[in-house]
Amino acid sequence: MFIVNVEGAIHRNGKWLLIRRSEKEEHAAGCLSLVGGKCDREGVSSDILERTLKREIQEEVGTEVTGLTYVNSSSFVTDTGIHVVDIVFLCHFHSGEPYPKSKEEVSDVIWMTTADILSHEEIPVYLKNNIKIAEEKLKSSHSFT
Repeated sequence: MFIVNVEGAIHRNGKWLLIRRSEKEEHAAGCLSLVGGKCDREGVSSDILERTLKREIQEEVGTEVTGLTYVNSSSFVTDTGIHVVDIVFLCHFHSGEPYPKSKEEVSDVIWMTTADILSHEEIPVYLKNNIKIAEEKLKSSHSFT
């Protein structure tokens, strides 16, 4: 069994929104990451990935997004041995200035350019790859700012 996790590559004014995960988090505590979270069991439902991502972004950083576009998917194993399928979406920033709304999950919000992310030593390779792919989707979509 896998946990299904979704993450949002939120872009605004030439920068990407990253969070620093709380030290209280079970997985990747204190690390920089995209905003997101795991899907809840809902039985039969539709648009679970998109609804989950919008909910998680609102709960964690108080921001609303629209226009979700698939970026990529991957799998990983958490620090505690849980298998996760992770799906990343490019998100159009809609409203609300991001802040660490859920202190249990987020200790800081940081806007960074693609160049800053790619050259940052603390950012893991998988996150750099997600941003590279999201940047390409952004360039080809013209509907994001």
